[in-house]
Amino acid sequence: MRSAKYKTEPLKCWQKAKEIRENYYKNYAKAHEKGGIRWAGGAWSFDAIPAGLGDDVYPITSEPYGASVAWNKEFALECQEAVERAGYARDLCSYMRNYWGSVMLNKYVFGGEFPTPDFIWQDHICCSHAKWYQVVKDIEKKEIPFFCIDVSVGPYEQINEHKLNYVVMQMHDGIEWLEKIARRKYDDEKLIQAVYNHCRSTSLWAEVCALNKMIPAPLDEKTMYSLYVLGTLQKSSKVVADFYQELRDEVKDRVERGIAAVGNERCRVMTDTQPPWAFLKIFRYLEKYGCVSVGSLYTFGLIGMWDVQEDGTWGPRRTPQENGIEIKTRDQALRTLADWELKKPEWQHFYYPHLKSEMMIRIAKEWKLNGIMLHYNRGCEGLSLGIAENRIALIKAGFPVMSFEGNMGDEREFDETRTIARIDAFMETLGFERLE
Repeated sequence: MRSAKYKTEPLKCWQKAKEIRENYYKNYAKAHEKGGIRWAGGAWSFDAIPAGLGDDVYPITSEPYGASVAWNKEFALECQEAVERAGYARDLCSYMRNYWGSVMLNKYVFGGEFPTPDFIWQDHICCSHAKWYQVVKDIEKKEIPFFCIDVSVGPYEQINEHKLNYVVMQMHDGIEWLEKIARRKYDDEKLIQAVYNHCRSTSLWAEVCALNKMIPAPLDEKTMYSLYVLGTLQKSSKVVADFYQELRDEVKDRVERGIAAVGNERCRVMTDTQPPWAFLKIFRYLEKYGCVSVGSLYTFGLIGMWDVQEDGTWGPRRTPQENGIEIKTRDQALRTLADWELKKPEWQHFYYPHLKSEMMIRIAKEWKLNGIMLHYNRGCEGLSLGIAENRIALIKAGFPVMSFEGNMGDEREFDETRTIARIDAFMETLGFERLE
């Protein structure tokens, strides 16, 4: 192995990220022991809204939970086979199948029985979102109160007052519903603070990702998976917002000192959609070529909020507080939250593939990539929608593209040997030999 070109060092805040995630799942499981409430919903749920019920309200978001199950290969297979025995199709969302299987088996992947939520708080843009919890109610055989907000109002560039009002009015209805089922008085000040935290978390994560434009990249995508996930758990939490501020400061420091994620970085790629979680070692395999995956539209835009900066490049969206806006009322808080979320990059390409292609080409240029690795992810119909059109657009824009098939949550649909062979061939195409 050649000596490293750049210095490397572990992230100082790594242990804190692990503790936040661990506490999150423990708090949900033990909520009732603390006299609190627990709710379930998707990673894109407006979690700032239930925060108005009090500080003892604990969520569990379904997609990250499904990914945690996927990482545990033996338990994931147990869950998937339980779902298939119950008659559900194998080509449904694999996160959803992992989650359903965990409920059916009554096993929490972090130990003990699966903790049933007191209510379900969901939004709907992906084809699976609302149906996910309709089936959970059937499996649990309990009348779990369920509220779902329809956010499929079109891409942000076409948003008008009527569309925004459609989402905001559902939020107002949702708060009345929460007060009724929780039998608690709603606290608008807690909502306002949660909205501030939400905007701060998602803007800071985008700023962290933007720092990866630097050469050498201070972070690699495998590491970023363990960091972005906190925003998918509870982005309206002050703990998460404060952590991202600490992370941003540390990554800035790494850039200033030239600390690299991959010591021999000489090739930069990005991926797309969720990875095959049981096989993250493919990212370490890339390092044998001096190749770093600097992220992806998925890593950057699942929670990160972006805007075009004055110089025309992509950077973090300015928060309401940075713009000098003080939120004073419930309606203003909900309107701010809806407008903020409807601009989410990963929501745009549910409508048109070209919107995703444009964002991917922007990343390929600004993050100075040598190539792109597209994951034809059979486990997620939503984020894989239009991926073949994206491949053509990237090639037309002059970027080499490799594709591989797999499944984010079902290891039975990932061929490790074949994928490694495709990586070897792709690196040869890009003109790189293994360093060892």
